[in-house]
Amino acid sequence: MAGLLRNHWPEYLMEAAGLGLFMISAGLCATLLEHPGSPLHQALPSPVLRRALMGAAMGLTAVAIIHSPWGRRSGAHINPAVTLAFLRLGKVRPADAAFYIAFQCVGGLGGALLVAALLGRRFTSPPIAAIATVPGAAGPAVAFAAELTMAFLLMGMVLVTTNRPGWERFTGVGAGLLVALFITAAAPLSGMSINPARTLASAVPSGLWTGAWIYAMAPPLGMLLAVEVYRRLPGRRPVRCAKLNHDPRSRCIFCGDPACRAPRLINQGGVHAHGPV
Repeated sequence: MAGLLRNHWPEYLMEAAGLGLFMISAGLCATLLEHPGSPLHQALPSPVLRRALMGAAMGLTAVAIIHSPWGRRSGAHINPAVTLAFLRLGKVRPADAAFYIAFQCVGGLGGALLVAALLGRRFTSPPIAAIATVPGAAGPAVAFAAELTMAFLLMGMVLVTTNRPGWERFTGVGAGLLVALFITAAAPLSGMSINPARTLASAVPSGLWTGAWIYAMAPPLGMLLAVEVYRRLPGRRPVRCAKLNHDPRSRCIFCGDPACRAPRLINQGGVHAHGPV
């Protein structure tokens, strides 16, 4: 693990920065759209329209992170559930997965705390409450089902597009569109997290831990379910790599081949071996 940390720390920091920037964007946009004292909030009385604008902003943020130089290099997981899904596929070393998840949590929390320092109680107190994700009026069961379904759809899209030649370049756009749709349609049900590190980042400054188990369990379960379904699809393509955007100009700590010319597996010793997943 010490060797991986020494060699792969840039990718770990990029993961931290990716989720940190996502939380900064989410915090600023949510405060602008939802704080009662905001002129934009007062000009837009429709909650649905405000959610749609929030969804569009966060979808564009996701696209920008995935296609950024840092996102191309780290793989732009910025979500422990995504990392665990690729770990299940054998595309990420266990030690790399542990560091990715730890840095994602630290980065997301850092972004939320930075917004809290800038905006104070306007961000941390209700109705923004540091954009905490809590079950909606329909209750915990509906929130769990919504989080699991959204995570399943997102990971399913990633697996299909990243492993079909010519479709890879649409993964980031697909992720952004799904994020925008999920925020618009499902935020009233669960707050729309699909990311345990994102929920943690909001819970610390807000002090709201309601239903935290939902956001710790449902997104990983949904994405792992997508993995199992994908592996059983007839005629499915082998999983190439653990990146959402595999750019040959960026080094790859997962497959070891910038061009990702062949499917690869990673054994427990961290040695690459050819073969389908």
